[in-house]
Amino acid sequence: MNPPPSLPLSALPGLPSGTEESSVFRSLFISYPDSLLLVDQAGSIVLANPAAAGLLGYAIDELVGLGVDALVPDSIRPRHAAYREAYGRAPRARPMGTQMELVAKRKDGSEVMVEIALSPLQSHGLPFVVAAIRDIGAYPRVKQALQRARYSEYLAQLGRLAVDTRDLQVVLDHVPTMAAEALEVEVAMVLLLESSRLEFRVASGVGLVPGEEIGARIPSHANTPPGFVFAEGQPVVVSDYSEERRFAVPQAYLDAGLVSALAVPFYDRGRFIGVLAVRSREAKRFGDEELRFLESLSNLLATSLQRVQTEEALNHAQRLESVGQLTGGIAHDFNNLLTVIQGNLQVLEELPAIAQDGYAQQLVGAAARASRRGAELTGKLLAFSRRQMLQPNAVDPHAMLQSLADMLRRTLDQRIGIAVDTTRGSPPVLADPGQLESALLNIAINARDAMPEGGTLHFRTEACGGLPPEVRNELSDSDAQGGFVAISITDSGMGMTEEVKERAFEPFFTTKEAGRGTGLGLSTVYGFVKQSKGAIAIATRPGAGTTVTLYLPQLYDAAPPVADEEDGEHAIPAGLRVMLVEDEPEVRKVVHTFLTTLGCSVVTAGTAEQALLKMESDADGFDVLLSDIALGPGMRGTRLATEAQQRFPGLAILLMSGFSSELLDADRDVPQSWELLRKPYSRAELARALARVLAARP
Repeated sequence: MNPPPSLPLSALPGLPSGTEESSVFRSLFISYPDSLLLVDQAGSIVLANPAAAGLLGYAIDELVGLGVDALVPDSIRPRHAAYREAYGRAPRARPMGTQMELVAKRKDGSEVMVEIALSPLQSHGLPFVVAAIRDIGAYPRVKQALQRARYSEYLAQLGRLAVDTRDLQVVLDHVPTMAAEALEVEVAMVLLLESSRLEFRVASGVGLVPGEEIGARIPSHANTPPGFVFAEGQPVVVSDYSEERRFAVPQAYLDAGLVSALAVPFYDRGRFIGVLAVRSREAKRFGDEELRFLESLSNLLATSLQRVQTEEALNHAQRLESVGQLTGGIAHDFNNLLTVIQGNLQVLEELPAIAQDGYAQQLVGAAARASRRGAELTGKLLAFSRRQMLQPNAVDPHAMLQSLADMLRRTLDQRIGIAVDTTRGSPPVLADPGQLESALLNIAINARDAMPEGGTLHFRTEACGGLPPEVRNELSDSDAQGGFVAISITDSGMGMTEEVKERAFEPFFTTKEAGRGTGLGLSTVYGFVKQSKGAIAIATRPGAGTTVTLYLPQLYDAAPPVADEEDGEHAIPAGLRVMLVEDEPEVRKVVHTFLTTLGCSVVTAGTAEQALLKMESDADGFDVLLSDIALGPGMRGTRLATEAQQRFPGLAILLMSGFSSELLDADRDVPQSWELLRKPYSRAELARALARVLAARP
């Protein structure tokens, strides 16, 4: 039988019976720092010291009489029973847990890692085994290893979450929770630096104090806790807020009993984007291990932010590209219609009966203006889809902005002040001058509409060695190399919400009331900038204005500007023989009329194959081939021109298209002596193009 709980040590058989010796043994057993259990041959606990009771979560009276199997985790209990039986047959002194992990089960079911030393007393004539149990989690090195293992598990959790979710807010919400749980602190938060770099926004957090609620704005100057991290650019440790003098400690921290803190910055491709901060009510709470963990956590967060932003930018670009392809196709068909409308209006305007009728002239003029407006709209669609014909040249941004500002001062609301921050000698950019001016004007008009009560419009230029991280992935690696000039237009207007900003470059998207805008302004700018191998960025916030920045490539070897062409009608010789190839009958008829009124002799064909047959059979020969590029099924206009020029080496080539991407492809592939003409065009534009190809003939 087991002895009763109150049985004294001296009552156990074989133990010293003298009062003094019994007292010494009792004192040693009770005060020994390791947990001691005296276990009989049946595996029952006979005696337990206070250290054992504390480690295992029992009262001493509860341990006495308890089988040692109750202290073994359920999963290994059968194996332990077999081991104990074998040990009972050949007991010997043995340490356990030095080569393998041992765990003891506490009264509440939790487990603790231990080392156990078994010392049998049979050699002393006693039927017991002394089990000395030590909590190895109390060892400094073991505690450190356990701490690192716990930190690693939290980092692994965040890594899995970052891979599994595409919702950035989910990641942001989990990071403070993980930091607080892993470090066992009261406060943890993520602060993101706004694009203006003037303030932080509290993106997520746990245990937040008043003034730092989620969504709150905190200035980024160096006298605020996150601003000091921003200024330092490295981790900041606060041992005791009451002794902190480097920045102003908010009273809310002290009121909440916060004493120490650790804050680490995180970066996106070298650019400071935010702070991860933790705070504790204990003094000097944070050391090297906590710092390494928080830095690892912030690095994972930064990587996740970068991945999500890159995916969003890619999806946005793909969406805009799809819309661009659609709008480019629409513009192609619409340009053919406008060619017919404009051409017939021009012919109609010159008829004697109409020329003498003032009212008819008004009607024709109104229709012509409307058709030109339609051509401008298709031009904007083509600009967005990056299918417009550009003529890049050296542009002095200083001169252009000064000229534009002078014009805007005369035309905009007088309540809008205009400032230009640029200097002479700033690097020239490579861009189409007319399209760049149109883009800047579009942005200025949008800015004016955002300031109905007046405000400030600020133009600024700045040379930069490369693109900032937020727009760098919009360009290929080759296009992103070299220097750029940033041209920014800032207004003090109402700003945009995040939802409006996301859709700002989509064609036909507008927040203006019906009749106030087409929704093609910024989409046109976007297309022009992308086609110019540049990038565009918007920084905005409701109530705080908007900054649109164009990043255009610097031009290092500027070519002299080309003088405007003279009117070509007088340069066309009478009787010029032209082979006209156009698959659209109405367009063919209009162009035929243009050519005959220019004094040309014209033969028409609807396909390339028909044109070659007519050219082969014509004894007089032709001076010019004027062909559309897209000719329906069969041979394209570019192939026709190649075949024709091989057969007739002196033939001049003039190609036309309503689809500017075809002109862009042709511009890259065809000989320099060929001319490209975009539909719709006027008779004068056709005449000038003919004059150029005739002048370029060998």
